[in-house]
Amino acid sequence: MSFDYDLFVIGAGSGGVRAARFAASYGAKVAVAEERYLGGTCVNVGCVPKKLFVYASQFHEEFNLAKGFGWHLGDIGFNWQTLVENKNKEIARLNGIYKKLLTNSGVTLCEGHAIIVNAHTVMVDGKSYTAKNILIAVGGWPQIPDIKGREHAITSNEAFYLKELPKRCTIVGGGYIAVEFASIFNGLGVETTLVYRGELFLRGFDDDVRNHLAEELTKKGIKLKFNTDIVQIDKQSSGTLVTTFNNSEVDETDLVFYATGRHPKLDNLGLENTKIVLNSKGFIDVDKYYETAEPGVFAIGDVVGQIQLTPVALAQGMAVARYLFKPEDYRALDLTQVATAMFSLPNVATVGLTEQQAIEKGYDVQIFDESFRALKLTLTDCTEKMYMKLIVDKTSDKVLGCHMVGEGAGELIQCLAIALKAGATKKVFDETIGVHPTAAEEFVTMRTPRD
Repeated sequence: MSFDYDLFVIGAGSGGVRAARFAASYGAKVAVAEERYLGGTCVNVGCVPKKLFVYASQFHEEFNLAKGFGWHLGDIGFNWQTLVENKNKEIARLNGIYKKLLTNSGVTLCEGHAIIVNAHTVMVDGKSYTAKNILIAVGGWPQIPDIKGREHAITSNEAFYLKELPKRCTIVGGGYIAVEFASIFNGLGVETTLVYRGELFLRGFDDDVRNHLAEELTKKGIKLKFNTDIVQIDKQSSGTLVTTFNNSEVDETDLVFYATGRHPKLDNLGLENTKIVLNSKGFIDVDKYYETAEPGVFAIGDVVGQIQLTPVALAQGMAVARYLFKPEDYRALDLTQVATAMFSLPNVATVGLTEQQAIEKGYDVQIFDESFRALKLTLTDCTEKMYMKLIVDKTSDKVLGCHMVGEGAGELIQCLAIALKAGATKKVFDETIGVHPTAAEEFVTMRTPRD
């Protein structure tokens, strides 16, 4: 049977674009359908604009630190509209780059909403295309729980386009997005409250990291409300929002921002026309090759619910392209030792097992950790402390996990991920000569295990 394309990709986010480009470079005829924006969540309403906002939020603290180094600053002001406008220009530039990457690779771009008609047919805004293989890479979408007044709340999608900066903000959630935006708004001078229904935010991170970050965020003036949830939002005539919590407490704010998770964006995709199976959490079930229960239909990225990080989606996209069109270069993905960073202020970065995970897996662990004030802060009155932690298998001496809270953690963890991926032992860490004076050298100078 003859097909219009060898591969039809639904979704032009990081994973979809990478799969399309690689497949085309292997000689495949490829098309991509995108109904919203090129680059997906990461480029438009995720990693990139968020990091730009994080940079903006750091300056106020940097200005304060500068005084200890002899700098005398005049009046300091901040303009939210300037930040948003400049961010929009950068995102538009990146959108253009993604379009060039696709077209220069020989990929056909179909702008519109795609629906799967059957295992080999996709409909985009009424036009039909056939393909030997279909790849679903539509990503996720933020959600707001069904509470009274939910229409008054926003998600991260809207947060990047606010017309003005609120004076008070209440953020609901305990994951990356919630904690990062709490730092962003706090750093920009917004009175910020973070509400989380659990005992402590960042579930899945090491407990020492979670507790350390909670202390540092509290010192910065962020109000942390754990074991708390909003049950109702009321809007007053003045525009003020009144939030009622599950403990009957009532508070006033100017913005309610929900960051309570994302669900795979599978609505009106036509999955009912295929044999595709969803798991109990609503993600698409795939095998080790990322093929669904429908032969010839693949899925990658946030819709499969593995590790929801942009670099993972990129790797999955490359894996599918190689599997289909250059099998001699195919290699199975190893999603162990995947490093991750959260750009809260201070940053959090981690790779490998947490202490709790290592114990649950049966390891006899040794813990090495340090908490200290960075050299940069010694001429200032800032009391922020860095925290670094190594989890080591006592039997094999292998380093099982590295964790850090502090400035530059996201940059540093990438190199530690290489070491863990290579199976480095604590002896290797100990025999590595440090770079002085840096915070990073602490990872190779910790000698005494914690009792």
